[in-house]
Parts: sequence; structure tokens; C-alpha cells
Amino acid sequence: MPRGRIGDWGLAAGFWILFGVACAVQVWVSMLAHNHSLTRLILYEIAVWSAWIVVGKGVAWLVRRYPIVPLSAGHLVLHLLAAAGVAVLHTAWWVGLELLLIPFDVMNPKAFGPRFLKLLFYQSPLEMMLYAMVVLTVVAYDAWVHVREREVRSAQLETLLAEARLEALELQIRPHFLFNTLNAVSALVHTGARDQALGMIGGLSDLLRYALDRAGTSSAAVADEVAMARRYLEIQQLRAPDRLTFAIEVAPEAQRGAVPVLLLQPLVENAVRHGIEVNQAAGRVTVHVHRDGDRLRIRVWNSGRLGARRAEGIGLANTAARLEQLYPGRHELTLREEDSGVVAAIVLPWSVVG
Repeated sequence: MPRGRIGDWGLAAGFWILFGVACAVQVWVSMLAHNHSLTRLILYEIAVWSAWIVVGKGVAWLVRRYPIVPLSAGHLVLHLLAAAGVAVLHTAWWVGLELLLIPFDVMNPKAFGPRFLKLLFYQSPLEMMLYAMVVLTVVAYDAWVHVREREVRSAQLETLLAEARLEALELQIRPHFLFNTLNAVSALVHTGARDQALGMIGGLSDLLRYALDRAGTSSAAVADEVAMARRYLEIQQLRAPDRLTFAIEVAPEAQRGAVPVLLLQPLVENAVRHGIEVNQAAGRVTVHVHRDGDRLRIRVWNSGRLGARRAEGIGLANTAARLEQLYPGRHELTLREEDSGVVAAIVLPWSVVG
């Protein structure tokens, strides 16, 4: 039997057994002068009301098979007849137990018929009320389960939607840097810079392998991301060896930190495109990563000025959207002018890959 059904049976049994014990104690206290056996009264009342364990399950099945919500005249009549039938059967069970267990003294009935008719007259309203109570309990419980299932489905759909959005953002990044690098290789080929073009193709191969190996994964170690950022900057340095210099500094304790896959690449790409390529003078890019307590801080600085195109570029917007999906309300991303250049600064919650 499934665990859920075992739990339902246990809950029903516990309720009706406790109900029977309470009834027994009430009867015993109200008839102390009769010196009834409390133990026998408890056994008798438990036996009487335990019948509702099975009856309740039958009523629950009937309610789900012929629901009263929305209200149906036919179903309502059916349940009224079922309630009357339950009253008759439970009263018969009740009187039979009195004759079998003899829980009372001289007050105990001696014949079934008269006691059955008398008890049926007085107890039918209670039996009908208990039937209605079970019906309402089943309706309320099923409504609660339906709401919970809908909440779970909604949460699952939101999770799937967030994952789909994140995957779409990642897929936008990969062709973005791929096409830019291929354009750079094409430019070198046209100028006859064969060695630089071959070096750039080798670097591009490393970048593509890194991206493909991590397809479907959301995070990577800082050390791996920094290695790919270095490879990208080396590729760009091949294009303009006299105009681009770079430096990367990573604190040892930050090497094992976890960051989103391909987080650094669009940042250094933006630094090169908007800080180096647009200027005729030599420029510099620096990357600094360190751990600050429970936070990971990343700074990508480049010489140059902050222009509107960079602030509105796809790389930065894409990175901001990915971080919001992964760390809603728990991250920082800023782009500002600082130290005669532009800084892209990211603060993430500290975590490690694994």
C-alpha cells in the first residue's frame, strides 16, 4: 500500500480511536455510581466508533466518485440516501456490540429490536452530521491537495522557464565571441599575417573546446575562467601586439571559486572592443579577482572612456541578465569610469565548484 494511503488510514484510525476513548470516559464519569468497568467501556466505545474508519473511507470514495462540488441535485440525493444507510448500519453495529460486550450493568439492553429502533431515532441526526463532517473534510482536503499540486507545477514551470532563459543567454554569448574572433582571423589573412592567423585559430580552438565541454553546465572554477580570458586576450594581442597589453591577477584563495560559465570572456571582450580598438593609442586591460569573506569580487579594467554604446552593448546586457537569473538580488554589476579608464565590477556570493 502506498505511503500516502497508509498515512490516511493511520490518521483516520487515530481520530476515531481517540473519539471512542473520549466517549468512554465521558460515559464513565457521568455514571460513576454504576461502577462500570472503564476498560470495558473504552473497548466498547472504540469498537463502536472504529467502524467509521472503514465507513469514512467509503464515504470519501463516494464523494470523489459523485462530487457535491459543483452542487448537483442527483449527487446530493445520493449522499442523503447513503447517509441514511450509514445511520442504519452503524446503529445496528452499535446495538450488536452492546449485546456482545455488555458494557453496562442492568441498563444494558437485552433485545436487539427495541434498542435498535430507539437508538436509531435518537442517533440518526448524529450519524448524518458525522457523514456531512466526513464529506466536508474530504472536499477540503482534496481542494488543499489541488492547490498544492498547482503550486508545485507552477514552481516547476518557473524553474524550467528560468533555465530556458539562462540557456538562451549563454547561447547568445558563444556565437558572439566566435564571430568576432573569426572576423579578426579573416582580417589577418587578408593582410598576410599568416603566423598570427594560425596562432589566433589555435586560440579560438581552445575557446570553442572550453565552451563545448561546459555546455549544459552553469558554473566553472575561477581558475578555468581566468585561463580562457587569458587565451582570449592573447588572441587579441596577436591582432595588435603594439597596442594591447594586459595583466591578470587572481588571489590564490579565489582560484577554486565558482562563477557562471563564460562570465569573464564577454567582459574582457568588451574591454578590448570599447577600450582598445576604438583608440589609436596603446591601451591596457587588467583583470583582478579576489575573495572578500563570503563574496567573490571581479574587476575588469581597461584604459579609455565609457561610451553609450558599451553601456548598452549586448555583452553587458547579457551578463546582467544571466546574473539576475542565477543570483537574484544577491549580486552586483557596475560599469563606471575609474583611474583614467573603465571598470566592470562584479560581486557574487562565494561558492565553490562541486
